[in-house]
Amino acid sequence: MSRALQRRENIAGYLFMLPSLIFFIGFVVIPMVICIFTSLTDMNMHDPGLFGNFVGLSNFTRLWQDTAFLAALKNTFIIVIVSVPTVCAFSLWVSSAIYRLKGPVLSAFRCIFYLPVVTGSVAVTVVWKWMYDNYTGIFNHVLKSAGLIEQNINWLGDPKFALWCIILILFTTSVGQPIVLYVSALGNVDTTLVEAAQVDGATDFQVFWKVKWAQMLPTTLYILVITTINSFQCFALIQLLTKGGAGTDTVMYRIYWTAFKLTEQAGHFGYANAMGVVLAIFIGLLSALQFKLAKEK
Repeated sequence: MSRALQRRENIAGYLFMLPSLIFFIGFVVIPMVICIFTSLTDMNMHDPGLFGNFVGLSNFTRLWQDTAFLAALKNTFIIVIVSVPTVCAFSLWVSSAIYRLKGPVLSAFRCIFYLPVVTGSVAVTVVWKWMYDNYTGIFNHVLKSAGLIEQNINWLGDPKFALWCIILILFTTSVGQPIVLYVSALGNVDTTLVEAAQVDGATDFQVFWKVKWAQMLPTTLYILVITTINSFQCFALIQLLTKGGAGTDTVMYRIYWTAFKLTEQAGHFGYANAMGVVLAIFIGLLSALQFKLAKEK
């Protein structure tokens, strides 16, 4: 291929990419740059001025002395540590069980597990809010009918239960996509390697762990990264159910409250953006660690 033809093809390719590239730069790159810059200022909604005054790293220093932020960071890590492994393990188990099914039955199970993913988060949250209701909720009704409790439990108002209720909802809405991905990954496993292992006398567990699991590592890595990011960004459930009360505050909700609540303690864009930068750093570090571990395996 001549250089002129290569140049024309490259130009054509970039022209096709241009609309997406403009969108990416305008709505991703530029806001990221603005976020990092304003995290170094005291920009807020109370004082006039576009970006406020430059304060350096004082916002980041203040974060580690802010008990509310540290509590939100702790809750966020609890959500990530609990939800990510359970979502991946449960999705792998369910996909292994339903993969052997054929035809409409397999499609039905895929639809059932994927339904919460495509359903609006507000609609799902409203249903769960009714289930957790102190007086008419199904959980209290079932537990009282079974004689396990004597008084109704305030699921979303008691710090002993509220965060775990949020994790349960997040778990049920997060398993659909991994299940579909794992079912597809199982369909792409090289059957000749499976048959060779079975001929050599390998058990079902050995075949799965040594042959199937090894070929599904790229899919597992993708699921781990996406689930980790989604868990770090847990916001809608908190906003709709508890508004950060009962010990359910997360970093994402703390960013929203700090930036947009018009109170004396809130409305500070610079400080909120510093929280966002810290959250992005944690997400980046965990994602890089997951890529490195997967590469070693």
